[in-house]
Amino acid sequence: MSEKTQPEATTEDTKASAAADTTDAAPETKTDAVTDAPAADGGKKPAGEDRRADRRPRRGGDRRGGRRQRRGGRGDRVKPEFDQKIVSIRRVTRVMAGGRRFSFSVSMVIGDKKGKVGVGVGKAGDTQLAIEKAVRNAKKNMIQVPLDKEMRIPHDVHVKYASSEVLIMPAPGRGLVAGSSVRTVLELAGVKDVTAKLFSRSKNKLNNARAAVEALKQLKK
Repeated sequence: MSEKTQPEATTEDTKASAAADTTDAAPETKTDAVTDAPAADGGKKPAGEDRRADRRPRRGGDRRGGRRQRRGGRGDRVKPEFDQKIVSIRRVTRVMAGGRRFSFSVSMVIGDKKGKVGVGVGKAGDTQLAIEKAVRNAKKNMIQVPLDKEMRIPHDVHVKYASSEVLIMPAPGRGLVAGSSVRTVLELAGVKDVTAKLFSRSKNKLNNARAAVEALKQLKK
């Protein structure tokens, strides 16, 4: 009898120990649920995630006044000393032993609209280089026009240069009345209330501009 009762006791002990294990495990699951509950119910993110979100760059970047700032932006452009205007530009061809060579001839008028004006010519294989040469040549040939306080010429002047013939006379209250490249010369010189007339039929704009400069040279105060 004693041998049969011992196995039964062992089985009962194992059942009791299993029940005790389950009772001990139950409180642990409850505590886990309690600790997780505030994060799920409150809907608040941990502090670490908020900081990461703040560090993220906003779309569109840093803007001031509705425009994005750029590094190394352009500064204010320096205004040139003289205003300039191209009178004519031509492609010139030279026939050489090896073939044809092309270059550009640029005629330009420059002035400060305060009495200084000049006409220059530049030739080069590139248009930009030809323009730079024409500006340098015009600065060498610049003249000072004798004008009064109202930027008007003192008297009439009539000049013939090459095949161009021009007459310039004061006309108070009429403004600048001129055509062709003569108007460009008078405008960049700053002359006001003047009338110019071309008597020749020449359409050479360079000669017309030089005739206007020669006419302004003959003005006397």
